[in-house]
Amino acid sequence: MKIRIRFRKFSIMKYIGHLDILRYFQKCMRRAGIDISYSGGFSPHQIMSFAAPLGVGLTSDGEYLDIAVESSEASKVSVDKLNAVMVPGMEILSYRKLDDSEKNAMSVVACADYNVFLKDEYEKKCNTALDIDSLREKKKAFYDDAKEILVTKQTKKSEKVMDLKALVYEFEINENDGRIVYYIKLSTGSVDNVKPELFLKAFYDFMNIEFDENAYQIHRLDLYCMKDDRLISLSETGEEIE
Repeated sequence: MKIRIRFRKFSIMKYIGHLDILRYFQKCMRRAGIDISYSGGFSPHQIMSFAAPLGVGLTSDGEYLDIAVESSEASKVSVDKLNAVMVPGMEILSYRKLDDSEKNAMSVVACADYNVFLKDEYEKKCNTALDIDSLREKKKAFYDDAKEILVTKQTKKSEKVMDLKALVYEFEINENDGRIVYYIKLSTGSVDNVKPELFLKAFYDFMNIEFDENAYQIHRLDLYCMKDDRLISLSETGEEIE
């Protein structure tokens, strides 16, 4: 049986890298008594995979883990058991049974959306001196009215010119308690993967303002896959176990 788990990663846990998160969940499955399946061979391991692992320093409300189980209790019971062994900064949000034909989350991710905002300690040092109305005017010229947004992306072996206009689905500038918040929904996955900081740097370059990547907190809201020609949250796949 295939199971898709959605979880949050926040607070101090944002500094824990993906490999340690993998090992952490392996231990949590045993502690919570999840009847997880193991691979065969001389070195059996738990069958699990993550969708678009999060970078160090980022927080998220929409991380996903697929596992295979031999048997399962009800979704609510499993969520409660897993949360009972979670550390502060990690929270299980859902536990859903997938159809046997469903591909793993890693292979179906098409896009992700983010909120990006200045960290508290950088609020004064990195103030753009632009109010939200001015930023929205700049955004209209940079994104809304542009036919293409060409940037050069550095890869491991070479440089690649990308058109961000074709890879960014939404870009909005909002205000929350006086703080500027950039909402960005962009292509994510094995084919076309765009990081929010790459897009924001292009926007700041357009405004002739220096962009300090370390000054911004990136918070992933959710991950999406394509079904029936529309983007849906990975949390909408599968069904609750009663």
